[in-house]
Amino acid sequence: MPTLSRRALLCGSGVSLLPGPVFAQADWPSRPLNAILPLQAGSASDVAVRFMTERLGPRLGQNITVENVTGAAGLLGAERAARSTPDGYVLAALNNSILTIMPNVLKKKLAFNPLADFEPISGIATIPTFLAVHKDVPVTAFAEFKSYLQANGDKINYASGGPGSPQHLATEMFMAKSGLKMTQVAYRGASAAANDLAGGHVQVMFCALSLALPFLQGDPKIRLLAFCGPQRHPDYADVPTLNELGVAGYDYSSWIALFSLKGTPDAVTTKLKASAAQVLAEPDLAPRLRAAGLFPWFQNSGGVAKAILEDDARWKDVVKTANITL
Repeated sequence: MPTLSRRALLCGSGVSLLPGPVFAQADWPSRPLNAILPLQAGSASDVAVRFMTERLGPRLGQNITVENVTGAAGLLGAERAARSTPDGYVLAALNNSILTIMPNVLKKKLAFNPLADFEPISGIATIPTFLAVHKDVPVTAFAEFKSYLQANGDKINYASGGPGSPQHLATEMFMAKSGLKMTQVAYRGASAAANDLAGGHVQVMFCALSLALPFLQGDPKIRLLAFCGPQRHPDYADVPTLNELGVAGYDYSSWIALFSLKGTPDAVTTKLKASAAQVLAEPDLAPRLRAAGLFPWFQNSGGVAKAILEDDARWKDVVKTANITL
């Protein structure tokens, strides 16, 4: 009787000789997933990501834990995600500030490649942002605010979630385009910054609507003076845009999207994209986002990739024109 090789015995017994990661894909996911969000719990991005993952997990048959890894305006969390094993069990929830703004305003090289280390899964939401002041600031319109800053600029503080945060960058763009000046008070996240704006500890903040909403109800603690987007917000149509008010070319827009890591097996990425598309098609998701002060931004992977390239090009121009650096 001829001697059978080990390979023949294994094949005859039905044991695969394919590499481990390949044959492990068939039962992916077999354990819970972790979505790294480099922004503070309770922030606008955090709200949007949790709406997404609480629906995506059941479609995949596993829980998805959202892990808030803050620091360095989101760069620490993004770096940690980029260094993770690309097996589909670690996702990244990233905004355009991390991917397209910070790389253009920082003078040092990042520890990850924002355009090459992540694979878009889907867009989730855009984050409407307003110029807001505490209720005791003696202005009710932008023209009054401009005069107030011109007279008291060195005494006026604005809140941000830290250097390089969306609030900081939105304000830097505003000051560069308007010629007005304020002093930054940096907090460890946008939620803390909004709380201190409402408490009157700072006078001004470029604030996401989702963070502003609790302080606009009942006895309002803050006042909205201007919208930061290209057109007026449909739910606050009486609030003009900064561009309308004479801050020519001002347009600060922020979005949040879900990513896998580059190198994740194609079969896993395909399943993630298909499952995310099913979540975005659920009819009650958009109303929930709107009620939380967010705009649905239901982009597929191609739409997110296109937005990244467009934003990167736009911010290269903005940073050069406005001379914004960190």
